[in-house]
Amino acid sequence: MNHSTDRPTRVTIVEVGPRDGLQNDPGAYPTNAKIAFIEALATAGLPVVEAGSFVSPAAIPQLADSDDVIRGLTPKDGVRYVALVPNERGYDRAVAAGVNSIALFASATEEFSQANLRASIDETFVRFQAVASRARADRRWIRGYVSVAYTCPYAGPTKPALVLKVASRLLDLGCDEIALADTIGVAEPGDIRQLLDVVLPAIPRERLALHFHDTNGRALANVDAALEYGIATFDGSAGGLGGCPYAPGAPGNLATELLVRSLAARGIETGVDAEAVRNAVTALRAQPKRLGADADD
Repeated sequence: MNHSTDRPTRVTIVEVGPRDGLQNDPGAYPTNAKIAFIEALATAGLPVVEAGSFVSPAAIPQLADSDDVIRGLTPKDGVRYVALVPNERGYDRAVAAGVNSIALFASATEEFSQANLRASIDETFVRFQAVASRARADRRWIRGYVSVAYTCPYAGPTKPALVLKVASRLLDLGCDEIALADTIGVAEPGDIRQLLDVVLPAIPRERLALHFHDTNGRALANVDAALEYGIATFDGSAGGLGGCPYAPGAPGNLATELLVRSLAARGIETGVDAEAVRNAVTALRAQPKRLGADADD
């Protein structure tokens, strides 16, 4: 086994609620409400916040205003705002809006890649290569996601070797950080250990992040398993917002405030105010939403 006997004393939480959470909401919040939500999360101490998505507005109408959201954010020292960029067209929009950190999404299985990205893994990497080369030239920070790193809703359990292959390809593209995602929330601590035993010899733990859903209430146990290996970056979604629109049975990201409190109980610092995160969610939910067909007006 490759796990560290020294648990981290400090963990970085990457806040994904404004992107991964809101893209799964049946309605769309007003642009100013999203900006206020993102800035409240940054003020709560979250150092990395996914602020938008530059996929086709037709595909995810809830985030169709990401250009305006990014432009409306006030830069904050020590805070990185990240936007999902699927292709060069999305990259052009992101750059025009002022994005300086991007995220790419790859799949560990061909089945999920076709369902989620409508392309094979190789085809998605052709797109990513063009985006990543431009982002590196522009000195933009790049995060790479590996979806369905444990189980795929279409192909069943994912072999760790497949995850390592895709993660290594993302690293080779120039990604600064690789996030391994339990996209449908069915992983158990044993699955985390099995995957990290395969991945860690090839990818430095400092470059890895883990993204858990709490579908079966196992997210915190999975965090504990990863902490044994010295993993010190985890994704959280304020209020447990979201899941994945292309992953059946995926509701419920790990709530940021729950993660903060759990880590604090273990003596691990995050620099995040859990109560401030909860207040940010409460303020967002008080805002009116446009529902259904109205959401993409």
